[in-house]
Amino acid sequence: MSHPTTTHHLTSPPAPWKSLFLTHLGKLPSPEFVLSTLHPAPAGAPTPFLPRARYCIYRGMWTELPENKHNDAPMNERVYESEMPTFTTDVRMEKPYELFASSAGKGDRSQSVGSGGGGPVEAVWWISEVGMQWRMKGTAFVLGEDIEAGKEGESSGVRTAKSEVGSRMRVVEGKEGEVASWSWGKELTAHFGNCSPGMRGSWKNPPPGTPANYEPDADHQLGQKVTTLDDPIAREHFRVVVIKPDEVEQTDLSDPAKARRWRYTFVSEQGPGGETKGEWKVVELWP
Repeated sequence: MSHPTTTHHLTSPPAPWKSLFLTHLGKLPSPEFVLSTLHPAPAGAPTPFLPRARYCIYRGMWTELPENKHNDAPMNERVYESEMPTFTTDVRMEKPYELFASSAGKGDRSQSVGSGGGGPVEAVWWISEVGMQWRMKGTAFVLGEDIEAGKEGESSGVRTAKSEVGSRMRVVEGKEGEVASWSWGKELTAHFGNCSPGMRGSWKNPPPGTPANYEPDADHQLGQKVTTLDDPIAREHFRVVVIKPDEVEQTDLSDPAKARRWRYTFVSEQGPGGETKGEWKVVELWP
């Protein structure tokens, strides 16, 4: 199903850093990275935000979900490609709220239960096998069940997420005629299906961060396994987060005598049809 929001897509070639980045991620036993966000500081604090960092698992580039023979979810055709890393999270955790609260719209907790956000993030991968650090700076958007709610049900957060993420989705050559059949909701479900039953079950855990002496009900217990795609509790809590990078740094520390850092910055402009025309400018730096 096509979505009602008018989305102008990217017309630039693939990022020059993408191929090597993906090659390096393939060397990791688990594609873990550190994600940093901004959390609102308590009243009276000398600064409005405080840093928060945690490990997340890279789940593939948005629109380029890795193949998984165990995933029986309906899949979109590979109509788009992108350079936007994804990870999954639970809407009850702090990350979605932080991405709303630190965004230009300064969203509150009630807004963060839906799609939207756009707060600043940094993501860092250390590839010890090749002595390389990759760091991405940009914004991140939360995608939930309301991402394909229909025109009447589209919130401002949904419109923002589709517009911002869509602006970096590039149509695969030869697939221009299939754009209308691509579905945001189908892509979200495919991400859910790509997770193991145990991971899907984690979205039925007791509320994150609540005291352990609190006894949750039978539907919210640790160690559950979900084998379907439509478990109402798991899907209510499940979110995909898309990182939209504006700057990527590649630091090569494999040889101390030849160490270098390369900074790629995305520079864009709007084309005559509303599409995003951009390129990655690169500068070579001392590390």
